[in-house]
Parts: sequence; C-alpha cells; structure tokens
Amino acid sequence: MSVLVVGLSHQSAPVSVLELVALSGDAGTKLLQDAADTEHLAEAVVLATCNRVEVYAEAARFHAGLAEISELLARHTGIPLDGLTPYLYVHYEQRAVAHLYSVACGLESMVVGEGQILGQVRAALARAQEVGTADRVLNELFQQALRIGKRAHTETDIDRVSRSIIGVGLDLLDRPLAGARALVIGAGSMSALAAATLRQAGATELVISNRTVERAQRLADQVGGTAIRFEPDDLAAAMATADVVVTCTGARQRVLTLAQVRTATAGRPADRPLAILDVALPRDTDPEVRELPGVRLVDLDLISRTGAAQAAASSVDAVRRVVGEEVAVYSSMQRAAQVVPTVVALRSMAADLVDRELKRLSARRPELDQEDRAEIAQTVHRVVGKLLHGPTVRVKELAGQLAGRDYAEALRELFDLDLARVEAVSRADMIEADLVEADLVEADVAGTDVAADVIDGGTE
Repeated sequence: MSVLVVGLSHQSAPVSVLELVALSGDAGTKLLQDAADTEHLAEAVVLATCNRVEVYAEAARFHAGLAEISELLARHTGIPLDGLTPYLYVHYEQRAVAHLYSVACGLESMVVGEGQILGQVRAALARAQEVGTADRVLNELFQQALRIGKRAHTETDIDRVSRSIIGVGLDLLDRPLAGARALVIGAGSMSALAAATLRQAGATELVISNRTVERAQRLADQVGGTAIRFEPDDLAAAMATADVVVTCTGARQRVLTLAQVRTATAGRPADRPLAILDVALPRDTDPEVRELPGVRLVDLDLISRTGAAQAAASSVDAVRRVVGEEVAVYSSMQRAAQVVPTVVALRSMAADLVDRELKRLSARRPELDQEDRAEIAQTVHRVVGKLLHGPTVRVKELAGQLAGRDYAEALRELFDLDLARVEAVSRADMIEADLVEADLVEADVAGTDVAADVIDGGTE
C-alpha cells in the first residue's frame, strides 16, 4: 500500500475551472463514501478549500488507484474526465507525502504561508475519520502534516511575511478602511476573518448577511455589527450605503448579479466608489461587475494573478528545508517498517523450530520431570533469542537507510524465509514483536535474566 494524491488547485487550473469543481461539505462527504466502495483505495481523505480539491488515498496499485480517483472526481464535479484531466496533478509515495506537508505549511496556498490551511487540513481529517475512510496510514500522515505545519510557523518567519487571502484582497481594493461602512455576506470562517479584519482596520459600520439569520446575528454580536436578512431588497439597501462589500458564501449561483450591483451603485457619488472583495468559490459576484463605473472588484482570479500573495524567498526556503527534513524522517520510518514483517517471520520460524526440537526431546527422554523440561526450554529460548537479537536489531537500524529493502531481502535469503510467511504477518504480531524487542534490549542493559522470560513469553 502507498499514498497517492490526485487533485487540482489554483496552480494547475484557472478559477473558472476551480469554481466548477468546488465541493461543499456534503459533496465532499459523498465523495469519501464512494471512495470507500472502490476496489483499490483502502483509505481516503478529501481536502477541499477555496482554491483546491485533492483526494489523498492509500492505494494498493498506482494505476488502478489513479483511475478510480480520477473517475470519482469527474463524477462528483460533473466535468467529463477528458475535460478534467489536463488540470489534474498526481503525486505518489514520497512525493505525495512531500506535497501534503507543503500544503499544511502553506507553501501551496494562493497566499503563501497563510495559516488557515492548517484548520482546513484538520477539518478534512476529522471528516474522513467520521465517515470512516481514514485509518492508520492517513490518520498518522495527516497528524504528522498538522504537526509539521505548526513547526513551520513556529521555527520560521513565514508568519511575518504571509497574510491571509482576506488581507491581500483588502489591500488590492485600494480603498481606505478607516471610517468605512462595510457589508459582509456570509458567516463562515472566511467571513468572520473579514469582519474582524475590517473592524481592526477601523471600519465604523459592519453589516452581516447570511442565509441563516441566527449565524449572521452571532457573527454580528462578535464584531459589534448589525445582522440583516439574506434577501435581495435587504442586500440592495445595505450595498447602496456600503463602501466595502466582502462576500464569501457557499452558493452555487451568483449572489451579486450585474443588475443588482448596477442598481445599488446608480447615482452613487463619483468620489465614493464601491469596493467588492469576492473570495468565494464558486464566485459570488458576476465578473462583469468590474466593468461598471465606480466599482472596484477583486476576486480570487485577480489575487492569484497579481503576485501580491508571494512571501519572501528566504522564509519560503526555510519552510522548504523543514518539509525536506520531515519527508526524510518519514521515508526512513517507512523503510524501517518494511523490515518488521521479515524480523517477525524470522522470530516465528525460530520459535517453531525450538518447539519442534523440544517435542522431540520430550519423546526421546520421557523420564525428564516438569522442572527439568521447563529449565531446558528456558535455556534453549534464551540462546536462540540472544542469537537473533543482534542481527534483528541491527537490520532494523540499517533498514532506515536508503538501501533498507536490500537488508530485509538479505535476511530472507540467509535464513531461507518463506515469503508467504512474511506477508502473512499481522499488524498485531508486528507490534508484539516490537514490544518484545524493546523489553529484550532493556533486559540486556540491566544485565539480568529477565530476557529469557521475555523471550519465553513472546514465543509461546
């Protein structure tokens, strides 16, 4: 099994395509459920943000897994596969791990280094856990990605140079915010960030509108604003007096049409233009609005094209070094884990051999009492265990190196291990073997005879 990621983002597709493939929470959940029913995907996590849709999976086979994920994306986005494929990127094994780590650190974000992606990665994992599509591999990988994302923000200056999409977008509006009257459409996390940013920048009036009035009122209470209904007349009235409009909803249709904005700005003084920041995907605002006189429209398409979102090169390089270090650690751990079934199979073979020889001894020497038999068994187990201890511990250490697989293959060849026995080793057996190995090392260091008892307990 290996990690595979297939997706598209602002780096591979224009906003016009991204808004077509945007997945709501329910749509993402349905994609996860369908992924669970595929033949070659053992686990899956869907990461869907305002500028990316990615499916992470543990795949038994690369080509089969790629085909299944691509088909799922095409079916759930409604875009024919041949129309979607040119925008897809694919990462496998170590490159997939590096990609996720980079995403969690904000290196793949439209605004490089922005911190909101960590919450989105955490939410994606939580949803997969709830649906039951994230098991040991992706659970561990995403938890590591969250830790690495936090490390990047703690150990580098990426926070100093990175800003949220909201911050960059408001700058691009080129409109003084101090004393401004603002309308925020939506009450999700991005809208809450926008409202808080506007208030901090000195906006004197904040109006919040949302389909669910209770959510609008809750956000309005938090930022000292006023809540209104999500109705055309209410929006038009608020827009007519607003200086700045920020919109970020999950609507599939336009929230602000060309006609609505034209009406709201009719008769507006030339020295009081309307500034609109649209950070929704799909876009809430008709792109033709930017052609209206007295209107300044900034959306994700403009943000991605300006280059205003780029962080300082030195900070980005520092984060890339963090990602590189962590990918190397992950790869080393994976190589070491690959040798564990071989070690367990060797110990199992040795235990079977000891048991057979002890049974032969019992048949040849029936006069031995129970105490003698127990002492002989303990001695034989101790000798075999100590003979295997050094090679198995050393092969685990060597397995973390780039040629780790070669050491496991050498061990199988030297001891003529049955490959079927190796592949049949269960995870419970591997965990038990690791515990036995740890206890054995501790016992040897202490210089006691506990090792014999550990070996007896671990093989019988």
